[in-house]
Amino acid sequence: MTIAEIAARAKVSKAAVSRYLNNGYVSSEKREAIRRVIEETGYVPSQQAQTLRTGKSRTIGVIVPRIDSESISRVVAGISLVLEEQGYRLLLATTDNRVEKELEYLEVFRTGNVDGVILVATILSAAHRKALRACSVPVVLAGQQMDGVTCVYHNDCGAARAMTALLLESGRRTVGYIGVTPRDKAAGAARRAGYQDALAQAGLTAVDGWMEQSDFSIEGGYAAAGRLLAREPSIDALFCATDSIAIGALNRLEALGRRVPGDVAIVGIGHSRLSELVRPRLTTAHYYYQTSGEEAARALLEIITQGIDRTKQLMLGYEICKRDSV
Repeated sequence: MTIAEIAARAKVSKAAVSRYLNNGYVSSEKREAIRRVIEETGYVPSQQAQTLRTGKSRTIGVIVPRIDSESISRVVAGISLVLEEQGYRLLLATTDNRVEKELEYLEVFRTGNVDGVILVATILSAAHRKALRACSVPVVLAGQQMDGVTCVYHNDCGAARAMTALLLESGRRTVGYIGVTPRDKAAGAARRAGYQDALAQAGLTAVDGWMEQSDFSIEGGYAAAGRLLAREPSIDALFCATDSIAIGALNRLEALGRRVPGDVAIVGIGHSRLSELVRPRLTTAHYYYQTSGEEAARALLEIITQGIDRTKQLMLGYEICKRDSV
């Protein structure tokens, strides 16, 4: 079945069929006639032919660090929603938190058949900057900030400062910190800076012994809390860089017989579903992850459709969800 045959059956011009297939203007009468013929014949347009004709694949490459993360799934849901509304497809690549895989997929998408890339990165390096500059298609970063690149990210420092201040306002004075690698500028460096800012504003010093590092898992939070409390048993509050870390720490406190929030108050960031299910319920900062995905997709499509890269830096806010753990 060809466009010419569809046009003949629908009694319209080939140009009308072409406009219909490419989401252009067609009168309602002609649109219905074309739709009916396509439905009756089961016609599926050749993606390869469309790409050759328009130079566009209407496919967006999305690179994520993992697929078993609630926050990442919410970001991808936002991206998918916008792309689907605009007639684009999503090609998902997961890197298992491996920097070399991020760079590899950037190269694949740079030379592959996609119109643009959304990179949900964790650790940005000089190699990333070089790869982004070499990319022949537009790229938007989600979740991290880099000068010279369109980015959508959260106010990590502000959220961490607010959550730590909440602990201090409740009367706690030995506030511990469990975070992730500072190589992660958002979840690591920025949230640690927010924690330290809150202590400084309260006239306290962030003691190195009060701080511990974890990975992003519940198990990592459990182990990190054990190390921290063994070293500093006087800790009376914990700021955790993510909800998963906080839930692991909560489990360790229970195992040690420490009451929450009686003996130790605890907060996290992310407002995961698990934060609603654990007891006591976790006080956390709500991040608009789906919104960040939607904004990243809109920014990328704007660059693609307008052909002009107006570099943007969009920082999204947060909302404190105060629960039973403080």
